[in-house]
Amino acid sequence: MVVEHFKDAAAIYRRFRERGRMAPDGLTYVSSWVDEKLERCFQLMEAEDRKHLDEWVGNWSDLVAFEVYPVISSKEAAERVSSLL
Repeated sequence: MVVEHFKDAAAIYRRFRERGRMAPDGLTYVSSWVDEKLERCFQLMEAEDRKHLDEWVGNWSDLVAFEVYPVISSKEAAERVSSLL
């Protein structure tokens, strides 16, 4: 899960319109949600290797401050905790 803190929403959307997501091979966009103030984007991305995510972050870091949280599905979390119940 990636939390993006927008520095300039208009510039971000302009670049996206002109250049696309700029994601390298190996990084897959899943879905995203933007807060109503256009200040933050909550984005779910998938990558087998963190280097692909880091490359994508580098493509946008002039316009966005990033927080990256490795996440697992609720189903996987339930499976992991089941032995503790």
